[in-house]
Amino acid sequence: MSPEFTPIGMFVGLLIGLFLGHPLAFVLGGLAVIFGYFGDWGSASFYMFLNRTWGIMDNYILVCIPLFIFMAQMLDQSGVAEDLFDTMRYLFGPVRGGIAVAVVVVSTLFGACTGIIGASVVTMGLLSMPVMLKYNYNKRLASGAVCAGGTLGILIPPSIMLVVMADQAATSVGKLFAGAIIPGLILSTLYIGYILIRCAFKPHEGPPLSLEERQSITKFQLLKMVLRSMVPPMILILGVLGSIFAGIATPTEAAGVGAMLAFIMTLAYGKFTFEGLKTAAVNTAKTTSMVIIILVGAACFASIFLGSGGGEVVQDFILGIGFGKWGTFIIMMIILFFLGMFIDWIGIIMITFPVFLPIAAELGFDKVWFVVTMA
Repeated sequence: MSPEFTPIGMFVGLLIGLFLGHPLAFVLGGLAVIFGYFGDWGSASFYMFLNRTWGIMDNYILVCIPLFIFMAQMLDQSGVAEDLFDTMRYLFGPVRGGIAVAVVVVSTLFGACTGIIGASVVTMGLLSMPVMLKYNYNKRLASGAVCAGGTLGILIPPSIMLVVMADQAATSVGKLFAGAIIPGLILSTLYIGYILIRCAFKPHEGPPLSLEERQSITKFQLLKMVLRSMVPPMILILGVLGSIFAGIATPTEAAGVGAMLAFIMTLAYGKFTFEGLKTAAVNTAKTTSMVIIILVGAACFASIFLGSGGGEVVQDFILGIGFGKWGTFIIMMIILFFLGMFIDWIGIIMITFPVFLPIAAELGFDKVWFVVTMA
């Protein structure tokens, strides 16, 4: 197969497989087998797949993925999100759109404790949607706040996406964690600003809490709620991120600290049960298995794609357009935006990093900055 045909054929096959509803891991792995065996590699491609699979299973950095996922599962058991949401609901209740603002604030704080999208979106959806609908919030505004706020969980450290990105980019996990904090907070602030501005012009879309409900708790009670709901998560965040930024622990070690702190929080909130622990362990195993099998399939896909010259073809095409440094950067961001409509973040990382990172290096972009913009 020619180098020009391989990238086109693999991407067309990828879109067809995804549109037919097949799992991403097996679409990527299956295309790797087809184009590897029937292409230039023959049966030798299987040895490459074995090496890439072993490399993923033997990667020490990826050990923190199940630990961060377990941390998120234990936090879900602890009920910390419920306490945070109740507190923020009363804190921002007098403001138009205050409950939606509370959703974004809690999602930001919860994101700094979990590192995965599903935990934030599902939890906030179950907690906040009935309340917002009760107060006749605009349904699109309410669901948008939950979805947008929930996605912050995978950008704000500790994030399993940043861990995988650091591994693929051969850069420091701690540097990516530090680099993603400000962009995550900027996004959160923009979401809050949008809600407040929209509700200022259209008050009926986000009415404030009723006066009776606001007066049902005193300022002293609200202060106690803030302290009770904010202090434990802040201890967890400082324990995980603080130990990494201070150089006391590696991300993998800090993930272990976070898992233990989340377990202790579950005990402290009085929500610990052996059934809950079993559920958290099973869900952690399921999610970790999903992440790893996608990594394996994507690694095989990237091996064939790059080994057959597809990476050079795409790089030459992007650089050959002649849009200059920042025009090329914008094109790469548009490609990411387009891929995000069809492919999970793991697949996007494994497919684009081998192609985009050499282009970014050639154009003189700082690696950490460029990876954070991709995140």
